[in-house]
Amino acid sequence: MATNAKAQPVAPPAGGWYGTIFLAWLVPGAGHFLLKRPWRGALLMASVLLMFLLGLMMRGTMFQPQTGDVLTTIIYCGGFLGDLASGLLYLLTVWLGYAQPDMAGHVHDYGTKFLVAAGLLNVLAMVDAYEIATKKKD
Repeated sequence: MATNAKAQPVAPPAGGWYGTIFLAWLVPGAGHFLLKRPWRGALLMASVLLMFLLGLMMRGTMFQPQTGDVLTTIIYCGGFLGDLASGLLYLLTVWLGYAQPDMAGHVHDYGTKFLVAAGLLNVLAMVDAYEIATKKKD
């Protein structure tokens, strides 16, 4: 009996990419520096840092996880995870006591979105670093 089963792809060893991904989360762009991609790392570092700093200068608020109805939970927990994805930028900002109240106004709202978008851009950088570390991408 011949079976026509496809071979399952083997996951790469975890030791090679765990540190890279952690470093890529902690310091945006650092995973690419570790992987000898300095131009890409510098571009990602500058982009995430600029978006985060612009969000702070616009006095955007940092999300705190809240629960309640489904929409509130999704918005506030998702926003918190987006902020947290900025790594050390977020941690330093919180440790230094940055806490803007949620104010009405377009500028503050854009600032909040810039802070979350900086974290989401860092998530994309982490995925890129993972793919380079596991040789799925050149």
